[in-house]
Amino acid sequence: MESISITARGLRRSFGQTVALKDVDLSFTAGHMHGVIGPEGAGKTTLMRLLLGLLKPGAGTVEFSQAGKPVDFDIVRPSIAYMPQQQSLYPDLSVGEHLDFFKELYGIERKAYEVKRDELLEITRLGSFVSRPAGQLSGGMYKKLGLMCALLRSPRAMLLDEPTNGVDPISRREFWELLYRLSDQNILIIVTTAYMDEAERCGMVHLLEQGELVAEGRPRELLMKENVRTFDELFLRRGGHG
Repeated sequence: MESISITARGLRRSFGQTVALKDVDLSFTAGHMHGVIGPEGAGKTTLMRLLLGLLKPGAGTVEFSQAGKPVDFDIVRPSIAYMPQQQSLYPDLSVGEHLDFFKELYGIERKAYEVKRDELLEITRLGSFVSRPAGQLSGGMYKKLGLMCALLRSPRAMLLDEPTNGVDPISRREFWELLYRLSDQNILIIVTTAYMDEAERCGMVHLLEQGELVAEGRPRELLMKENVRTFDELFLRRGGHG
């Protein structure tokens, strides 16, 4: 399937007197796991909402391409999935009922849905919990359910805003393993996180601090360039709060 790329040019956004993003230039392409890394208040969520058209920039543009050709956002919109920090799942609906609901919402043909449903239940290891209400799932399982609902329509790009926030270490690792599998399918994945150790799990990292892009590149190369061992150390050296 055709890959999607997203490019931000000179993005700026303010809320009153607070500048959330300051003239940010970024390029996201499939084939890499992109991590937007930074402490709280760095501008990560604002960036994601601007990329998705949920906010209008004060200045700058967001451009999309498909198979290397520029396209309007409306063309690629159906192929982009978004997982916000606060997911709107229904506590009384079971795992299976959520999947059935989103199948109807997306208008997925039944046979294709059944194949996709079984595949997702297997890779998330939630097959044994298909009858459990979402409100009774652990934090990690709840996040996986949100991911499954987003994946039902087989997106070509996924934007995930701090998907592992508040999740235990084992569930965090399992969640990243799922993301690796998606990235291997040439799906564009952009993940924001305030967990500095997760930066090293990404193929490309983009470091935000106080609304500015302060560094980007492959994790190991970036650490070597900055002469530090960890991203915590990098942000502390810069005066951040990693």
